[in-house]
Amino acid sequence: MTDTLDTAKPVPPRPPEGEPESPWGIRDFRLLWFGRVVAVLAIQIQSSALLWQVYEIARRDHPIEQASLYLGLVGLCQFLPLLAFTLPAGAMADRRDRKSTVWISILVEAACALSFLLMALHGSPPLWGLLASAAVFGAARAFLAPASQAFLPMVVGRRALPPAIAAQSIAFQTGAIAGPALGGVIVGFNVPLAYATALALFLAAVAAFLLIRTSGKPILVEAPPPAMQAVKEGLAYVWKTKIVLGAISLDLAVVLLAGVALLTPIFARDILHVGAIGFGLLRASFGVGALLMAVYLSRYPIIRNGGRWMFAAVAAFGLATLTFGLSRTVWLSGAALFIGGAADMISVNVRQTLIQLATPDHMRGRVSSVSMLFIGASNELGEAYCGLMVRVLGAVGAAVFGGFGALAATGLWAWMFPGLRKADRLS
Repeated sequence: MTDTLDTAKPVPPRPPEGEPESPWGIRDFRLLWFGRVVAVLAIQIQSSALLWQVYEIARRDHPIEQASLYLGLVGLCQFLPLLAFTLPAGAMADRRDRKSTVWISILVEAACALSFLLMALHGSPPLWGLLASAAVFGAARAFLAPASQAFLPMVVGRRALPPAIAAQSIAFQTGAIAGPALGGVIVGFNVPLAYATALALFLAAVAAFLLIRTSGKPILVEAPPPAMQAVKEGLAYVWKTKIVLGAISLDLAVVLLAGVALLTPIFARDILHVGAIGFGLLRASFGVGALLMAVYLSRYPIIRNGGRWMFAAVAAFGLATLTFGLSRTVWLSGAALFIGGAADMISVNVRQTLIQLATPDHMRGRVSSVSMLFIGASNELGEAYCGLMVRVLGAVGAAVFGGFGALAATGLWAWMFPGLRKADRLS
């Protein structure tokens, strides 16, 4: 999004001496943190409105199983551009202005929120229009994620990076909790208002990033390789580094099989009969568990037996998904999602730490893009897969099958990647 950087005069990395140990003393980090909170909040509110609206439109003319396929299309339409652009976006993050990439990507997301709003104001919008805007939104996320992850160390420096990563997780979970709950409440009153709220929050995030003074231009000590070669180098590094490959692929397999975000509108409307507000509370339960665990881990981090902790957390996630599928009371469903969120946060924390420890600085953007591609596949493609499984097995059968599948994947990956299972220190 900006011209390739001039590498004729190499500049050495900034030394750590004199850098603050806490990210909260850095003005630009506070702006970055605020921007991330409101952006995630906007994404979750918009996602809640979109899932509910698509399901309501499809449910008017189709039975539950067939209507669920339209929910799967929402995930698929966001995943396909993510698949196409994430790896090139990671290579771009290692050679172009990262801050500009971040705020322009969020601005495109704001434009998508505006399109959803305009369509919602016209009553019953065409499904193809909603899906097209979802696809553009997926493309913007492809460029946002690797640039955002690579920009964080430039803002805080090396000393404050570990607590900054923990703070970023708390920012994400704050938005992930408040967004679905607030989105569910707003959708219960008015769908266009939910999209308008998301639009305002996206614009606030853009303003926050524009106020950051830190340059987003990466320091290059040598001329970067051509784009396709850079992408190949990133893929090759992940493939050869088995701890990184195992950690990333385990997340892909488990969330693909056991992700239940797509099922919450079906369970809320047609199984638990709790309506839009209950739908928002169910979606928020997962985030509450994840947030509380993130706060706990920021104070009492996992230091030893990282691999065992990760596999235990993944198994707990599978059991929580199984319980959610079998539950017929809203409190038990919410409790299962709460435990699943806490277990998922342990897995995420260990995985991200292992990847950071195993990745050199000059590969950060490309390895982040590979990681984000797998995460995007597990979330967005997982929604499409889940919609298909609902068609085949029903909503309850899809959740139960996913829970058993996650448990099976845990055992299989523990056997395939013994080095990941035996990974010990996380410092």
